[in-house]
Amino acid sequence: MVINIKRCNGCYNCFLSCRDEYEGNHYLPYSAAQPPSGKPWIRISERERGSCPKVKVDYIPLPCLQCNDASCVEASSEGAVYRRPDGIVLIDPVKAAGRKEIVFTCPYRVIDWNDEQGIPQKCTFCAHLLDQGWKTPRCVEACPNEALIFGDLNDPSSDISKMMASSSFEELHPEYGLKPNVFFIGLPKRFIAGEVLLEDQQEVCAEGVRVSLSDGGETQTVKTDTFGDFEFDGLAPNRVYTVRIKHEGYVTEELSVMTKRDINLGEIILKPSQ
Repeated sequence: MVINIKRCNGCYNCFLSCRDEYEGNHYLPYSAAQPPSGKPWIRISERERGSCPKVKVDYIPLPCLQCNDASCVEASSEGAVYRRPDGIVLIDPVKAAGRKEIVFTCPYRVIDWNDEQGIPQKCTFCAHLLDQGWKTPRCVEACPNEALIFGDLNDPSSDISKMMASSSFEELHPEYGLKPNVFFIGLPKRFIAGEVLLEDQQEVCAEGVRVSLSDGGETQTVKTDTFGDFEFDGLAPNRVYTVRIKHEGYVTEELSVMTKRDINLGEIILKPSQ
C-alpha cells in the first residue's frame, strides 16, 4: 500500500469503512469482531505545522504496515502472529487469546487489546475479502481522493508499481528496520515561508520576486505569488539554510535560518538600490 499524504484531507472514510466491515463481524480464522468503540484498525493522525498566518495541516492514515521483518511475528510463538505468503501479517484470534504482550511488540503502536474478547487485534488488509477476489481492502475502496493505493508490487503493470516507479516514496520510521510494506508520499517535514514587500510600493503586492534557498549544496528557486508570498516545503530538520531575495532595482536580502521548527520569516522589506 502507498499512502499519499498530499491527497488526504482527513475525511475519515477509511476509518468508517473499516468500522463498517469489522464492528460486530467475525471473520474467523482471519479476525474476530472489532469492539463497538475505540481501538481503530486505521488511525488518522492530524499534524499541524507552522504558525499563524503560515499554517499547514496534514492528515496521516496509519494502518498496520505489514512489515517483512515484523517484530510482532518474531516475538510470538505457536503461530499466534504469522505472515502469509502474500506478505500480509495476521493475528490468529484463537492462538493469540489472552496474550496481551503481543500489543507491545509493535513500535508503530498499531496493535490494540480487545478487552471484551481478551485478544490483540489489528488491520488485516481485509485478507478475507482479498481471498474472495476483491482487488483492494475496504479503506482503499472508500477513499474519494485516491490517497490510498493498493496492489501487487510483483506486477510491474499494477498501479502501485507504476506509482512507486515514478514517485518519491519513503518509509515511516525507517530506523525501526522492520521493512514495512506500506509506503508514504509527502510525509510532513519542515517548511520555510515568508512575504516580500517593496519599501517604496507597499500598497502593491510584490509578485514575481525571485527567492532562492540553499543549504550549501543544492539551490531551490521560486517566485513570490500574487500576494508576495513564497514557500519552500519538504526540508530537512535541524539544517541551516540561506534564503536569498533578489529583485531588479532593489537591494538583495539574505537570511540564514535553521529548521529546528517550521519557519515563518514574516514580512521582508526590500529597499530600492538607489
